Amino acid sequence: MPTGYLSKLFGKSPIRPLQEHMTRVHACVSLLQPFFAAVIAGDESEIDRLQEQITQLEHEADTRKKQLRHDLPAGLFMPVDRRDLLDVLMMQDNMANQTKDIAGLVRGRHMRLPVQLHRLFMDYVARVIDASAQAWKIINELDELVETGFRGLEVERVEAMITELNGIESETDRIQVDLRAILFGLEDDMRPTDVMFTYRLIEWVGIVADYAQRVGSRLQLLLAK
Repeated sequence: MPTGYLSKLFGKSPIRPLQEHMTRVHACVSLLQPFFAAVIAGDESEIDRLQEQITQLEHEADTRKKQLRHDLPAGLFMPVDRRDLLDVLMMQDNMANQTKDIAGLVRGRHMRLPVQLHRLFMDYVARVIDASAQAWKIINELDELVETGFRGLEVERVEAMITELNGIESETDRIQVDLRAILFGLEDDMRPTDVMFTYRLIEWVGIVADYAQRVGSRLQLLLAK
């Protein structure tokens, strides 16, 4: 049988490109920590630099996403169902897009956080980044899952990692509630527009962790099949 025919039938494995995409996504999300440190410090030049770096990483992730979609085998023999893989890719893409939107909002409006929020907000950002890191680790186990046929100890290992990811995301939800409570107490001393956009910022940062958790949820569905 001609090699070209086999190549078309099986195609290239999409696992490595998916992992490379997630690497770019996590690098993008990780910049939220120095970005908000610069916001708290009032360092405009650093805010500008990091916002541009976040945008560049999101663009690189988007380029890899488009290439993966273009190269995705159309044949029947893939280690992961095409629709499932595209669902995971979409969640990863949403993480980078959301991060870019957060940085754009802060820079565009020259936002500053009330000092009462500083410590807890940085804890919040750190846990959101932890959620991204955990999703990245899980995605990097996908090739091992494929090699083991989604069976055995590797499945148990990944399921434990997904459970940990769910716990991190739940913690970000709890911190978000606390941040909103602090902000509520500050509303009378802030401009209404600043109050509105600070609530939005808190919500948007949490959405990054939500998308990371959904990456794990999509893989959990694969394990159940």
